[in-house]
Amino acid sequence: MSERKTERMSARAAIATVTDSFTELPYPARDFTTDGPLAWEGYGVSRARATERTGEDESVVAGLAEVSGRPCVLISFEFGFLGGSLGLRTGDRLEAAYATARERRLPLVSLIATGGSRMQEGMLALTQLQRVARQSALLREAGLPQIAVLRDPTTGGGWATLGAGADVVLALPGVQIGFAGSRVRPADAEPAAYRAEGQLAAGQIDAIVRRQDLRNVLAGWLTLLGGTGPAEPAPAPAPFGDSGLPADGWEAVSRARAAGRPRAEAYLDAYFPHRQALVGDRCGGVDPGMLCGFGLHAGVSYAYAAQTGTATRPAGYRTAARLIRLADRLGIPVLTLVDTPGAANDAAAEREGQGAAIADAFAAVASARVPVTTLVIGEGGSGGALALTSPDRTWVTADSYFSVIAPESAAAILKRDASQVRRTASQLRLRPQDLVELGVARGVLGA
Repeated sequence: MSERKTERMSARAAIATVTDSFTELPYPARDFTTDGPLAWEGYGVSRARATERTGEDESVVAGLAEVSGRPCVLISFEFGFLGGSLGLRTGDRLEAAYATARERRLPLVSLIATGGSRMQEGMLALTQLQRVARQSALLREAGLPQIAVLRDPTTGGGWATLGAGADVVLALPGVQIGFAGSRVRPADAEPAAYRAEGQLAAGQIDAIVRRQDLRNVLAGWLTLLGGTGPAEPAPAPAPFGDSGLPADGWEAVSRARAAGRPRAEAYLDAYFPHRQALVGDRCGGVDPGMLCGFGLHAGVSYAYAAQTGTATRPAGYRTAARLIRLADRLGIPVLTLVDTPGAANDAAAEREGQGAAIADAFAAVASARVPVTTLVIGEGGSGGALALTSPDRTWVTADSYFSVIAPESAAAILKRDASQVRRTASQLRLRPQDLVELGVARGVLGA
């Protein structure tokens, strides 16, 4: 059996794949003529055949569920019922599910497989997208998470509302994803762009998950996004080793640039026994040099955004800002690890909106109501590093520096020759102990 046939499962099969228990919601009653609101000839017959084929009387099933013991409201689409399309009754069911999630303070999980809005109900079907968007906004306002699982296919308005509008977007391997369905795409469209793998590379989804792993991954996300109590600041991670303080500025820079120094991955692995990643800026970009996600430390959920020592690109700043705003909305404290020579400054970065992306990251940190904790673990290169730095809860390791500008660049701007770079580094007062004395950092770890 092919991967595609394996993934195209019914609504009830999808529910059984991820849940321990499921109790269907009572749905609102709606007067509905045989051929629907447009009196579309044959529509009633099509619905009857769809019911006979699938056992469902609408394209969505919704109810209260448990995923490995984690309660949620769950929505599952039945693609076999008129292509999983959204009509008036579908909108009723979706609205009821969102309302139940708000009333019971539960996360909402959507298992999506849809071709879009139902043509036989015309504009009345299309306006169901506005209903869904409104309900999604109300759930965000209530501080409750939304997780989408994209099945085959996820296209049209279902992708553009329940799918792309979710906080975390997962997809089964190889499934079709895109606003344009397969029958309305341009003839020369690149097929890979409409598959899960292409959407992951473009930063539109967070992960591709095999069907057999889906329950555990969903349970992990429900745990991480559920919060665990008051939003106390994340403790600063423990440093690696005890290297002592650098004697001068250039030694600080050299140690921070050393190839063997521990990087973000090592800190995250030591800090979080369990973590899951958010990927992409939702604008078409992914920066591998920015690691974002949520993890459990000492049983408490924290969000993290960590630079890995590379020049941070616009997609990295936008992804970090997305993460921080989500954590803030859910009441989850944030940990940032700063390590970059600075923001990427090539022409491509400028075309991708580097200035606006950095500004967005600054704004996300500045406006966060949850505490943000920062540890500078390597290079702190100018505003590209400061954009992820807490203004009042920052620590530095003994193998780090933070500077208004790289000492080589400072020397060049001041028209000093290369022999003056070391002296310039010390004048910038960028050492860990200098940062504490200047009040930029609270303390040095690992000294």
